[in-house]
Amino acid sequence: MRIAVAGGTGVVGSRTVEALRAEGHDAVALSRRTGVDLTTGAGLDAALDGVDAVVDTANISTLSAGAAIGFFETATGNLVAAAARAGVRHVLLLSIVGIDRMPYDYYAGKLAQERVVETAAVPWTILRATQFHEFAGQLFDRAKLGPLHVAPRARVQPVAARDVGRHLATLAAGAPQGRVPDLAGPREEAMDEMVKAFARHTGHRGWIPSVSLPGAQMKAMRAGLALPAPGAVLATQTFSDWLRELA
Repeated sequence: MRIAVAGGTGVVGSRTVEALRAEGHDAVALSRRTGVDLTTGAGLDAALDGVDAVVDTANISTLSAGAAIGFFETATGNLVAAAARAGVRHVLLLSIVGIDRMPYDYYAGKLAQERVVETAAVPWTILRATQFHEFAGQLFDRAKLGPLHVAPRARVQPVAARDVGRHLATLAAGAPQGRVPDLAGPREEAMDEMVKAFARHTGHRGWIPSVSLPGAQMKAMRAGLALPAPGAVLATQTFSDWLRELA
């Protein structure tokens, strides 16, 4: 099959492309690097010519609900419209577990994106996945009080981006299924302990206190609202396994 991956050079998109090619598919990465701009639609029609399925892993870094909604409605709207024109038979969207339970501006954008796919003219599948193992490193870099790194408390069940890519590859090659079971890692983890373990792995030896950050979103994560629903598909790589594989 010829399968296009929007955001195909990103953390999950690149792994989806790798998994598709390993399974013998003709995988096409869609990104600005490859001449495709989802926000304007430039290059989309040519890129989707002859494509059987599309996987949407495109992303934006923003804390603004307006910016997130605007990006996802526009980018995914352009993608599904071009897919319909090209006769694509399946659109698969990667979303996030708990976005309908946790008040967070970025998640408002993801919910809007899901609605775009659900109302598309192309048959669709939506997969919600939990936070990636890489999230611990992102928090280590970003969560600071002045020069002091802090470790936010939260209940998570992180999954390897590699495992997400493989699961997306399998779903993309199959028939559209609508909403499918959540994808999560093999076990629940404490986010603050993950951040500290990542820091130690990088050679950081300073004190990193565990903190309960304010805000509705972090309160929701401490309450377990980011955990997968019953019946979730569980991947195999634990956070500690992933950490051991880092250079």
